[in-house]
Amino acid sequence: MLVKVFGSAVFGVEATTITVEVNMDKGIGYHLVGLPDNAIKESSYRIAAALKNNGYSMPGKKITINMAPADLRKEGSAYDLTLAIGILVASAQIKADEIDKYIIMGELSLDGGLQPIRGALPIAIKAKEEGFKGFFLPMQNVKEAAIVAGLDVYGVENIQEVVDFLEGKGTLEPTVIDTRAEFYKTLDFPEFDFSDVKGQESIKRCMEIAAAGGHNIILIGPPGAGKTMLAKRLPSILPPMTLREALETTKIHSVAGKLKEAGLMNQRPFRSPHHTISNVALVGGGSYPQPGEISMAHNGVLFLDELPEFKRDVLEVMRQPLEDREVTISRAKFTVTYPSSFMLVASMNPSPSGFFNDPDSPQTSSPHEMQRYLSKISGPLLDRIDIHIEVTPVPFEKLSEDQKAESSVDIRKRVTAAREIQTERFVQMENIHYNAQMNTKHIREYCVLDDVSKQLLKTAMERLNLSARAYDRILKVARTIADLEAAPKVISSHIAEAIQYRSLDRDGWLG
Repeated sequence: MLVKVFGSAVFGVEATTITVEVNMDKGIGYHLVGLPDNAIKESSYRIAAALKNNGYSMPGKKITINMAPADLRKEGSAYDLTLAIGILVASAQIKADEIDKYIIMGELSLDGGLQPIRGALPIAIKAKEEGFKGFFLPMQNVKEAAIVAGLDVYGVENIQEVVDFLEGKGTLEPTVIDTRAEFYKTLDFPEFDFSDVKGQESIKRCMEIAAAGGHNIILIGPPGAGKTMLAKRLPSILPPMTLREALETTKIHSVAGKLKEAGLMNQRPFRSPHHTISNVALVGGGSYPQPGEISMAHNGVLFLDELPEFKRDVLEVMRQPLEDREVTISRAKFTVTYPSSFMLVASMNPSPSGFFNDPDSPQTSSPHEMQRYLSKISGPLLDRIDIHIEVTPVPFEKLSEDQKAESSVDIRKRVTAAREIQTERFVQMENIHYNAQMNTKHIREYCVLDDVSKQLLKTAMERLNLSARAYDRILKVARTIADLEAAPKVISSHIAEAIQYRSLDRDGWLG
């Protein structure tokens, strides 16, 4: 007897439907074909124990299972339930007339219980696209899959629940989630709030500009100046995610198996990898490609603390994703692309000792040591960071003040208003949503300067020895400052403020 059961494989952030064909014949043997990996090949032991512990048996016949398309590599233990149900139906131990209307996925325990799987959301999206009626999956993954409307999503605890439902003996209620209601549960009381930050008004202003235009930013200052504290608060002032952004972000975290029991993500991700991270862990990849930290930070913030401590080759592999906002991983037989549109926030000490030009510190570094330390960060990487800001320690008088600073919620209102102006400006452009994404052509169109502003920028570039790469960055940041003020044109005051935020471009900054 031949039976077809349907599962799904995830490549990149997209799913592909897998047809599992189970054939029973005379003889004895268990043959699994269709490029399964070791985890799938081992499934026969888990399936045999699970069936026996639930009152069924592994048939003493020749079992041939094909996972089509046969030239596509299948991986992971999520096909256990698919194979087990196929074997039960093919051996006539259960009767399931509507089995072809469902996607079935789950890893089996030896007692028949189900363990969570990866990529439940992309699988559910694909199942709906292809017209399947429902989707059986472990209870732990049900919230993320139930985001997809128009598909019956059944969270199950064990194999017996699936068997009873298919035979019409038991009932399962599909999980229903109101996606919009879930999405709009925004947190107006973030865990890290700018109201906790004493002093640092100029740095807060800088963070507001970076958030409003989606600009990459680097914070330079001695230990204890508050660089990490400020960076952790940046997500609290970013505009709320759109529904499309939330779905994209949830998809990536679903593929990486990081959602646990959460449904739709409505908070922007904040990723802070340690400086010992490898290339593959940062950008993604591996023999079975998985998204890296830059994709996990998609639509959120990637924070690299102590930037010069990262291996130079690790930082260099970020250059292309920073520009293209996606990362493509190529292998001999397939290519996957992960989105990676994130805000880069980096922090660093100005010198190896951490104390630069500090008369109170006995630890000083020679200009040569400082030059070598700073040269760990390449020019092309700095070229992709729009804002450089020096962070100075907060004096005691400011630290001991009782007065609360402006809250993140108030700052976010201004940031959101500026982003709305940008959304309207770039509405006709597919891949541009905010100022940091502008290319040279857009800068010439939207950052037109009057004669006074041109002269100011020319003087600044000559006097401060600003590099050519700083020119476009200054114009982008000035455009964002104008948007925060709802000003239609960039004027000299906007240019003057933007010039302050290019510390590392000044020749003699080390002097």
